[in-house]
Amino acid sequence: MGKKKGQAPGSNLIAQNRKARHEYHIEETFEAGLALAGWEVKSLRAGKGQLTDTYILVKNGEAWLLGSHIAPLPTASTHNVPEPDRTRKLLLHKKEVARIFSRTQDKGHTCVPLRLYWKGHLVKCELALVVGKKLHDKRAAEKNRDWERQKGRIMRESR
Repeated sequence: MGKKKGQAPGSNLIAQNRKARHEYHIEETFEAGLALAGWEVKSLRAGKGQLTDTYILVKNGEAWLLGSHIAPLPTASTHNVPEPDRTRKLLLHKKEVARIFSRTQDKGHTCVPLRLYWKGHLVKCELALVVGKKLHDKRAAEKNRDWERQKGRIMRESR
């Protein structure tokens, strides 16, 4: 099993959407399963998943993950044609799908995946109902982050 750079040895994280936390205010999170093919699970075990520019679409009472990329392994089976960017079904309860659908109908709200991770032998996706940040919000968040980093340095130096 290959691990990505910057990943802890016992980590269950597969892929993370770092941009989402910068671009959006997170209001509510959900945990969903993913309907995957066998070659996709093998690729995810090798750390070949990406969540950049990915979003959630609710259609006909079902939630779908669009734009995710799972690179096929070169050792994938010969009788199967892998589609790395296919639309994948999210496994959620009907009440959760209805809540996501109703909230995404509000102006400015959307649903994005935050991360893919292992829960036992299953692949899970953490979804979030989000609202887009304004430019001044992004600047304030960056300023706070810099201040926290600087404060930590000052505390370490004073010991």
